[in-house]
Amino acid sequence: MNSTHEPHNCPTGIEGLDEILKGGLPLNRLYLLKGDPGVGKTTLALQFLLQGIRLGEKGLYITLSETRDEINAVAASHHWDLSGLDIFELSALEHQLAHEAQNTVFHPSEIELNKTTDIILKRIEDVKPKRLVIDSLSELRLLSDTPFRYRRQMLALKQFFSQRDVTVMVLDDHAAGEGGGDLHVQSIAHGVITIEQLASDYGAERRRVKINKLRGVNFVGGFHDAAIVQGGVTVFPRLVASDHEASFKPGRISSGIAELDSLVGGGLDYGTSCLLLGPAGTGKSTIALQFVVNTAARGEKVTLCLFEETAHTLFERAELIKIPVRQYVDSGMIEIMQVDPVELTPGEFVHRLKQRVQKEGVRLVVIDSLNSYLQAMPNVKFLNIQLHELLSFFSRHGVVSLMTVAQHGIVGQMNTPIDLTYLADTVMLLRYFEQEGRIRKAISVVKKRMGSHEDFIREFKFDQNGIRVGEPLEKFHGVLTGVPTFEGKSSDMLPEH
Repeated sequence: MNSTHEPHNCPTGIEGLDEILKGGLPLNRLYLLKGDPGVGKTTLALQFLLQGIRLGEKGLYITLSETRDEINAVAASHHWDLSGLDIFELSALEHQLAHEAQNTVFHPSEIELNKTTDIILKRIEDVKPKRLVIDSLSELRLLSDTPFRYRRQMLALKQFFSQRDVTVMVLDDHAAGEGGGDLHVQSIAHGVITIEQLASDYGAERRRVKINKLRGVNFVGGFHDAAIVQGGVTVFPRLVASDHEASFKPGRISSGIAELDSLVGGGLDYGTSCLLLGPAGTGKSTIALQFVVNTAARGEKVTLCLFEETAHTLFERAELIKIPVRQYVDSGMIEIMQVDPVELTPGEFVHRLKQRVQKEGVRLVVIDSLNSYLQAMPNVKFLNIQLHELLSFFSRHGVVSLMTVAQHGIVGQMNTPIDLTYLADTVMLLRYFEQEGRIRKAISVVKKRMGSHEDFIREFKFDQNGIRVGEPLEKFHGVLTGVPTFEGKSSDMLPEH
């Protein structure tokens, strides 16, 4: 079978990683894959070799730290077939070294290192692989005894590989700073890839990948979220919105409620974002649902990301107020993404949304709510940066994004967990107010970048008849202080039914 990839690239077989590497690793070079034990180095290395087999390239896995059975167990957990892969394990080395040791009174480390290296090189000469993995350098480091001897040995290996058409990936779990051995290999390797595993105070551990260096390639720098799932390591490239340009026709989506659309100047323009801001229970999710259903009714796809509410609860709530969400979910126009921020990394969440926009043509994305999205981030400042890139990506693809944020408090001055109003193009403010001993709800638009909007405050309510939005209420004061007071008459209010 002939290789179909570019002659100067060696694809890793991991779509996200190849995207970061701009197509793959340069051919016939030595690469270091480093990380603590258990981060997924062996899994990634096997994917690298299996991709070569799919492309008709012979692969050799030399394992100095794991047995063949352990390698096969890793493959079985991912349903991989290793029958086409040549595996050479430590036990074979030990058998040959033991035979050599019978002729000596003692076995100095340098002699043992040279014998080990000779056996490895002979195996490589016999197999003549196009892709090679050595797992791991820790064993060679121990045999080398001194950093100087170790560096000299690594330089000799690099020279050996440079004279052969083979792309080499060496694995190392040696942490930087432990004797400097890690830095020796990094300095001579053509590229260095790091996998990290981050412990969480609650929930599953998280992994991330970073390209420390890659000579001659303008790779995507920084950390990229990763996960090990059935099928191998999956990498979610950090979103860079400027790399994803697209064209779209101008237009807007509407809620289907004339009074609500009037508030936002006729609707929400394609490529803009809208923030629904207010205390718990004011109806932020319900207002978002109205835009969702009306957009789906027009034949445009919607992705609804639920962080807190389950799909079952959503369906029941929507049915009570006559919003036919289930109908459009069943038809495929609305996709519900149930998000668990404890298990799902922010990078994977962004990647999923990106895929839905680019591959499925989604025109409206709802994130309900950003409060839970915030909990998924290790630091608040990262949310601003990542969310800015996500909204910029949506804007470049003509996607409308609706986000809800629950403010702390019910009445009075309220606190927002993070100020994102400057990122949103449109901000809808929802508030409670009291009138003649009854609690009512008010909605207003305090910001819209594109076009004009109403500066009125309107009452709204939802019941078994759906969502109703009233006429502008002029006799209000104290809305922005968090305690709106209405001094008009009961006849100005929405009727009960």
